Parts: sequence; C-alpha cells; structure tokens
Amino acid sequence: MDKERFKNLAENRRARFDYEILENYEAGIELLGTEVKSVKAGQMNLAGSYAVIRGGDAWLLNAQIPPYQPKNAPKDYDPARTRRLLLHNKEIAELIGKLHEKSLSLLPLKAFIKHGFIKLDLGLGRSRKAKDKRDFIKKRETEREMRRAG
Repeated sequence: MDKERFKNLAENRRARFDYEILENYEAGIELLGTEVKSVKAGQMNLAGSYAVIRGGDAWLLNAQIPPYQPKNAPKDYDPARTRRLLLHNKEIAELIGKLHEKSLSLLPLKAFIKHGFIKLDLGLGRSRKAKDKRDFIKKRETEREMRRAG
C-alpha cells in the first residue's frame, strides 16, 4: 500500500481539547499551486483556524500556509487568506441546520492526503466548559498511568 495515500500533514490538537467533537466531515480544500507544495512539505498550521458557511459555500479561516519559496511568492500573497472548502450541497445544508440550532462550531481537525488530494477532517464540536477540561485531563492522566503500569 502506498505510504503517502493517507499521510497526515497537519493536526489541530488544541481543538480536540477545547471542543467535544460530535461529528466528522471530510472536505477538499481549494489551494493555489504553491500552497499545495507547501502543505505537502508539512508547513500548514491549523491552530486557531475555524470554518464557516457563507453564501452556500464552506470557508476555512485563519489557517496558516506559508509560501513554498518565500522569495518566489507573489508580493500580495497572504498566508492566512480565506480558502474555500469543497463539500457536497447536501452536507452544507445539513451543516447549516446543525450550526444554527445547536450553537456548534465547525473546526478543522487535521489535513491529510487521500488518493493524491489534500483533504481536511472537519469536526462539528461543542465548546467544553473549564470543569469538563479538568475532567478530560484527569481521565487522560489515569489512562496514561494504567498503560505504564500494565
């Protein structure tokens, strides 16, 4: 099996800590040619990024993709520009309903290569309260201790 088929490129680990992920969606991402090279080189940063739905399209905001060759990049290149996410219309309609009725957030969890295309794993999540975060840390620590002991 091809190693690069499901290669992880970037991960938003903080999102899994700050949010309780209820559902996952797989979306394509519309990139420029130099951005594709940069992402495949592992230079994408998803920390602090989120997705919104506007005008019937899904958009990724605040994801940092630095230029592949900084000296060769266009002068007006913005590494944090808004990028369109590629989802089916049925999925977008479903997300619109869920985002409005339950006050959920749409977060990019990881970027990966699947069959030669760069994809994003989007999570539909609910924000955790401070107590929930403490419980999550405590649970993670006990699991770690059990693995060490056993």
